[in-house]
Amino acid sequence: MSTVEIYTSPFCPYCHRAKALLEKKRIAFTEIDVPSTPGAREQMVQRTGGAKTVPQIFIDGRGIGGSDDLSELDRTGKLDVLLGVAG
Repeated sequence: MSTVEIYTSPFCPYCHRAKALLEKKRIAFTEIDVPSTPGAREQMVQRTGGAKTVPQIFIDGRGIGGSDDLSELDRTGKLDVLLGVAG
């Protein structure tokens, strides 16, 4: 099983959508609440190469982008491959 990290903000509808998709697939993830975690925004920007919007999602340390990117990976069947789960 892959390691999934997601940088979020409490009032972000895209964050809620991304987390709902992961929960629907029963994928465990680590959530980093950007506004309440000191240094999280700077860490996120550094890890993404400059992206400042949430959510930012990482699978096994690899940045895959945001909610729309996650949904597209799921739609095309590539998300299960990245997550190491059967489709």
